[in-house]
Amino acid sequence: MHSSKDQGSWGYDTSEDRKGGLILSLTGRMDSANAGAMLRALGPLLHTKAPVSLTVDLSEVSYVDDFGVLVLIQLRHMVQDQSGSFSLIHVSDRVKEILSLLRFDDLTQKGPLPRKQTPNSFVRLGDATLRHVKDFRYLTSFTGSVFLALLYLCRHPRSLRGEDTVLAMQRTGVDALPIVGLISFLLGLIIAFMSSVQLRQFGADIYVASLVSLAMTRELGPIMTAIIVAGRSGSAFAAEIGTMRISEEIDALFTMGFDPTRFLAIPKIIASVLVVPLLTLFSDLFAILGGLLVGVLMLDLTANAYMAQTFVTLTPFDVFLGVLKSAVFAFLISWI
Repeated sequence: MHSSKDQGSWGYDTSEDRKGGLILSLTGRMDSANAGAMLRALGPLLHTKAPVSLTVDLSEVSYVDDFGVLVLIQLRHMVQDQSGSFSLIHVSDRVKEILSLLRFDDLTQKGPLPRKQTPNSFVRLGDATLRHVKDFRYLTSFTGSVFLALLYLCRHPRSLRGEDTVLAMQRTGVDALPIVGLISFLLGLIIAFMSSVQLRQFGADIYVASLVSLAMTRELGPIMTAIIVAGRSGSAFAAEIGTMRISEEIDALFTMGFDPTRFLAIPKIIASVLVVPLLTLFSDLFAILGGLLVGVLMLDLTANAYMAQTFVTLTPFDVFLGVLKSAVFAFLISWI
């Protein structure tokens, strides 16, 4: 048996039970003034003895506050780290009340971490199906809202917000013209260079003009312009409306009686449908200029011969088909 006193404010006695466990009898006050000293004295004791169990006797404890509860929690953690058991005996009603108030049992109990259940493939498939059905319902509703707003605009042209439409046309078309022109020029240059390597073997250098003009006008011009507009203007539209959703500006429009589709979406859709076909025409022009540069510098063609072959190859239907594709792409980009 071992005993210790600390100026009469707190103390402890130790003894062993029949099973080799340690009985720790505490006396005095377990408060903020004594908590540090208790841990400095009892910590090395438990570390040295490493008991199979620790029983704390609180029969002689006169006062316990939240610091005293922290001491008990720390003692229990020390014992559990050494694979020992912990228990309290002779707990007075006042101490029980403090322990219950501070939820001593919940704080000291170390339960196993819950294992997250991974849903099986059928659950994931069903969840994905329900999400897609919900998204499709919203998509259908929004599609109807857009076409109703367009119908209302046809009947009431003055309801179109002209300033927002012009601003969207500037952001989508004028601001995007440099990057569209540069990429189309380089694309026409590359197509002309790669095709000339093969066509030169057959003495068909002049058909480089046909290949560049036809490929860019019917296919590559609309799709490259749409990709640039989607990555540049489409993402800007999404970010703007997403910010308005977060700041609850769209809910404010509902509250004030405005139709958000007619107020936000229609000007952007109309601006895109009007401007992207023009961007496609500029894309075709810059691509033809890129091919012309290769034809003049590398293939010994004259500018007149190159342009004459381009006009012979292209038909109004080819130009119209590319413009029509770009208009469809513009509607899909702004609508999505």
